[in-house]
Amino acid sequence: MDRHYSAVDRLLIRLQDAVSTVVAPPQAPARANPAAELADPELTDAERRHAAGLMRVNHAGEVAAQALYQGHALAARSSEVRAHMLEAAGEERSHLLWCEERLRELGEGPSKLDPLWYAGSFAIGALAGLAGDRWALGFVEETEKQVSEHLDGHLEQLPEDDARSRAIVEAMRDDEERHGREAVEAGARPLPGPVRRLMRGVARVMTRSAYWI
Repeated sequence: MDRHYSAVDRLLIRLQDAVSTVVAPPQAPARANPAAELADPELTDAERRHAAGLMRVNHAGEVAAQALYQGHALAARSSEVRAHMLEAAGEERSHLLWCEERLRELGEGPSKLDPLWYAGSFAIGALAGLAGDRWALGFVEETEKQVSEHLDGHLEQLPEDDARSRAIVEAMRDDEERHGREAVEAGARPLPGPVRRLMRGVARVMTRSAYWI
């Protein structure tokens, strides 16, 4: 449907997406929470705070993912790539809501810097899209690769008994790996080394900040 809209219409839709991502009240995810049938574990205060910090980082990452895909979609040159980006954004939306739900269960909230993560990531996504669809897909591939590595690290750090957080992170990781493969299949162009290193540096800043703020 998005391919039939004018450029102004698509911009307004993307602005609406931004509002719904950053400031809208919680809503039901399109996909069932993978932790829905699991018991909530008994955690020590230290374990709970650490799990909440990690899930806040994951939530911030999903805010950024929404923005990246929406920025890519806004600047995409072909309707096929735009549809690809919006479909992936829809799946990432479920990740965002799963993380919100787990944060509430842990007695914590999202990062107060979410608007910053969204604005910066949307700008990066739009710029990558302006560079061309293959570059934008390459950006998706590298992003998902780095996110998958990051989620693997969280699985090593989460409390062993926190099955609910683990189930969410595992499902997210599987989706991110698939998104990366799909980007390659769609014609992603590998990013230069300096760009990949810059992306890792920006990700470190976000993860260290979102854990606490």
